[in-house]
Amino acid sequence: MTVSRLAHIPGIGVDSIGDRADALGDASMLRLENLDTDLRPPAVALARTRAAVDEDAANSYLPFQGGRSLRAAAAAHVGRLAGIEYDPEVSCVVTAGGLNGVLNALLATVEPGEEVVVADPIYAGLVNRIRLAGGIPRFVAYRPTAAGWRLDPDQLAAAVGPRTAAVLMMSPAMPTGGLLGRRHWQALATALERSDAWLVYDAAMERIRFDGRAPEHPASVPGLADRTITVGSASKELRMIGWRVGWVVGPPAILHDVNLVGLSNVVCQVGLAQEAVALALAAPDADADVAAATAVWRERAAHLCRELAGYPLVPPDGGWSLLVDCAELGMTPGEASERLFTRGRVAATGMTGWGPSGDRYLRLVYANEPVERLADVRARFDAALG
Repeated sequence: MTVSRLAHIPGIGVDSIGDRADALGDASMLRLENLDTDLRPPAVALARTRAAVDEDAANSYLPFQGGRSLRAAAAAHVGRLAGIEYDPEVSCVVTAGGLNGVLNALLATVEPGEEVVVADPIYAGLVNRIRLAGGIPRFVAYRPTAAGWRLDPDQLAAAVGPRTAAVLMMSPAMPTGGLLGRRHWQALATALERSDAWLVYDAAMERIRFDGRAPEHPASVPGLADRTITVGSASKELRMIGWRVGWVVGPPAILHDVNLVGLSNVVCQVGLAQEAVALALAAPDADADVAAATAVWRERAAHLCRELAGYPLVPPDGGWSLLVDCAELGMTPGEASERLFTRGRVAATGMTGWGPSGDRYLRLVYANEPVERLADVRARFDAALG
């Protein structure tokens, strides 16, 4: 019998498509289903990880809240973008990846039955963690346009109600690539004045923007500094997926509780990885490194949009993926995924469970396939869906 907390968690779909593609062993298959990337992590991180293998200090549980150098680097990184000075001793904990940080933050802020405001569509892993924490997702719709995804600030603010425990926002959002900015944060600041709710800001991709602008951090907006819990990750911007390192930064009182959740859950982080992430995060050329990777991903997204012109896709403003509206094609995302897999040799994921509108969309991830391998993507789509 399935326990109740899993009753509304269908999974994310990526695992089944990925396992199926792996089992084929077909090198010609375009892997557009999962959030891997072929862009290498920073060289300084690779070198430091190799050195850590021979260090006894890296093979330790301690400190439970994360290595001091990484906490200092993460607190300084978030503080620089937010315009706030965070004390790494009391305002930062290290987690086993960004999603571990999201779950820990939700478990520290949400009582069972309370609401968590979240965008739609959005990554199923975020929705599932809201449910694991006992929360009820309250969705605010992104609107698809020819220029990208748009979320109305007033609708976002209006979603905050008496049962709201947290607002969980990501920018760029995954899988849409939709951006949130100062107008959204200002609207939330006004809405949260009448609430005890927290803003949990998933910053995993905040510098992966295709407009060339710096991130607009919510804690920089008056009224939100004491309400914002920032969750960061090395997986996307630094391309350090397998290192499983993230961080949570925010006001000391709530970080005490987030740390307590972590001690009661995963306990500690990957020791071999922490110094490497600290060096990559604090490197003088860190922003330039992320910008160079972002330029590659931006070109891949633009290539897909050019090649698939005429298909009902929505261009992203950042991130690693874009969406195709399968309802406009007269089929379900599952049907489109199956036809692409068998007829076009393209692995792509339907988005059932990725918010109420997920039943319309198929996700294409461009983070792991170079433009050269995407050269015949139009022919593959036409063979499968045309």
